[in-house]
Amino acid sequence: MGNYRYPKSVKLVIALLGESPQLIEQCIDQLQSIYGPIDDQMDTIPFEYTNYYMDEIGQKPFRSLISFKDLIKREYLVDIKIQTNEKELADFNGLRRVNIDPGYLTLGQFFLATTKDQRQRVYIRDGIFMDPTLYFKDKEYHYYDWTYHDYRSKEYHEFLKRVRKTYHQQLKSL
Repeated sequence: MGNYRYPKSVKLVIALLGESPQLIEQCIDQLQSIYGPIDDQMDTIPFEYTNYYMDEIGQKPFRSLISFKDLIKREYLVDIKIQTNEKELADFNGLRRVNIDPGYLTLGQFFLATTKDQRQRVYIRDGIFMDPTLYFKDKEYHYYDWTYHDYRSKEYHEFLKRVRKTYHQQLKSL
């Protein structure tokens, strides 16, 4: 019989997709008031991977990723996904102007929380699923065949490697 062990706390990473860099920054300020200070941010870049968000966010959206200084328990991600869904910035028509996708990073994995069910996703609770998005092996991030195309990019991998390095240092100091 195995012994019960609680896993180590993880690094909260949030992806933001918005109609302008200014709206993304505004949203980051709101998120910091809830989850504490960020310790890293990927440069805001044009998002050119899909037209899925075009009707709501516009034809030329921007993307940034942020990581938070404070580590979280893995099970908190469900509550964070629910909170961030409620915090998505909308205009007067009720259409999203900023989409917020929280996830977490461990030393070997990167997961995203989602409300959508698919073959690889595991149901957690309260309508939230966990999507295994990337795994870390041989000093690099690798993707699965279901991984969104933007999460396959060099920019994302380089950012997540920096975050992983910070997270590793945080674990050592605990």
